Amino acid sequence: MERAKVQDIATKPVSAALFMVGAMLIIGAIDNVIVLLAEEIGLWQFHFTRALIAIPLVIGLSLVGLGTVRPRRWWAVAVRSGLVGTSMLFYFSALALMPIAQALAGLFTSPIFILIITALVLKQRIGPWRILAVAFGFAGILLVLQPDPQNFSWITFLPVAGGFFYALSAISTRTLCAGESTVSLLAGMWLTLGTMGAVGLVVLSIWPMEAAAGPDGFVTRGWTWPMWHATPYVILQAFGSVAGVFMIIKAYQLGEPSYVSIFEYSVMIFGPLYALVLFGQTMDGVQLVGIGLIILAGAVIALRSREGAG
Repeated sequence: MERAKVQDIATKPVSAALFMVGAMLIIGAIDNVIVLLAEEIGLWQFHFTRALIAIPLVIGLSLVGLGTVRPRRWWAVAVRSGLVGTSMLFYFSALALMPIAQALAGLFTSPIFILIITALVLKQRIGPWRILAVAFGFAGILLVLQPDPQNFSWITFLPVAGGFFYALSAISTRTLCAGESTVSLLAGMWLTLGTMGAVGLVVLSIWPMEAAAGPDGFVTRGWTWPMWHATPYVILQAFGSVAGVFMIIKAYQLGEPSYVSIFEYSVMIFGPLYALVLFGQTMDGVQLVGIGLIILAGAVIALRSREGAG
């Protein structure tokens, strides 16, 4: 009886689902502004300046009693933060260079990578349903990204690289950082992203690269000043990201991960919907089918993983 009470307290599926959908509602909106700030500043300046705003906000969360900033295991949080940071470098680069639906489709290859890593590295058995889900998911990714063999561009696979590192960060969150506070994981992520941004700016100041105008020069652009046009978007991104990522981590702490992850796919509805309203970005029927296949694959993987079945 006592064990059942603890289980009820530890797992709150409705609250977890609401936290995740709320987070995706926020992130789907704020990620659309990347293409706007990319008109003026670069990837590295964005991460550095955004972290300068976000870190005090995270400290504020700790001061009001939402968790401690100090991690229990520094090395575990550092590993996870490095993986998340690398994932975000690829993802935000993709957001500046392609429609948000394509960037999200690439990022959400992560459940497929989690399954592959689980099978090949962790040596856990996966059955026919999840293997079939991987095939459906891969087909969906190709339908959304629509790579052209005759005109290959590495940019197409930027968000897929983000999905790979996001998968590694998800595995590390569950295996290495289970006892860490939400605020500690947030702080580690922001410190890492800010440091990556600072390092990128220093490298580009020593070895400057020619940056194209607008979003095309997002990755290779060094420090730009003044940045009046980009500043409101950076502030929006900082506040929204702190709130959204806090809610994501909280959702995974309140609910069983394989259940909660299904609701994370709601961003593939919110993100393109905001893009349609704000910028008139549309998707063709093939891409819509692709998004449906990716969501289906993620749901099947999550549900079969929860049941411990194939």
